[in-house]
Amino acid sequence: MNPGNADPVFGTTFEWDYLLWEVRLTFLAAGFLIYLGVFLLSHWLSSWMSTTYHALYAKEKVFWNMAVTRGVFGLQSCVAGLWALLVDPVFHADKVYSQQNWSWFNCLIAAGFFLLENVAVHISNVIFRTFDAFLVAHHLLAFGGLAGLVINVKSGHYLPLMGMLLEMSTPSTCISWMLLKAGCANTFFWKANQWVMIHLFHCRMILTYHMWWVCIFNWNSVVENLGLLHFTVLFLGLFAVTLILNPYWTYKKTQQLLNPTDWNFENKEVENGKLNGETLRKKRM
Repeated sequence: MNPGNADPVFGTTFEWDYLLWEVRLTFLAAGFLIYLGVFLLSHWLSSWMSTTYHALYAKEKVFWNMAVTRGVFGLQSCVAGLWALLVDPVFHADKVYSQQNWSWFNCLIAAGFFLLENVAVHISNVIFRTFDAFLVAHHLLAFGGLAGLVINVKSGHYLPLMGMLLEMSTPSTCISWMLLKAGCANTFFWKANQWVMIHLFHCRMILTYHMWWVCIFNWNSVVENLGLLHFTVLFLGLFAVTLILNPYWTYKKTQQLLNPTDWNFENKEVENGKLNGETLRKKRM
């Protein structure tokens, strides 16, 4: 089954000439603007509905809205990645060279999302005078891997879609952080979500092994298909995720389950389900 061909609505959505530069750049820009809209909508809704949001510092508000944006992108990535992994017969038959109209659409929108991520991270680092090396490296490599599709139109889409599927943990990460800031770390729902998130990080590890398997058993074909520069970016990203980022983040999320802390912001401890400094923040309001 191909979603781009089985349904006329899907066919109309995905049926574009992706070999044209203007089409690829348009969808990249569309991805940027769509997720910028999600970011702004999150800010507007949170300002209107959430007392927790009002109590946050400016940097935390940016992180809150980016967490929501990442969570929404994670849902898109799960649908696209799982379809390629489990359903689409074209990708089952050929994991190196295969392309589909629906995969073009999703990969270009994802490239726009990661462009937004990089812009947001770098602007935030400049304004708030911070620097998260892991986050910067992750986003640069992710954008580089997907932006390669914009330049090299013959690149296969299976590995980029699996890279998108690595974002499967972002919805749970978003929920975890927002509930932590809301003082709900002692609730059953937060702990259950944390268990799900840790499990998904282990699934990410298994998925990276699958990506290595595809690369190793099709090494020459993958290098020839991607080109040396694009392959180098993909290889460095896969190496970093497998050996550094996934193990580190899995450890930190497991540690957070046992000792709920907001380690993104000065490791403020949570006591009785509420962050230290929350009361002081409310007094300042």
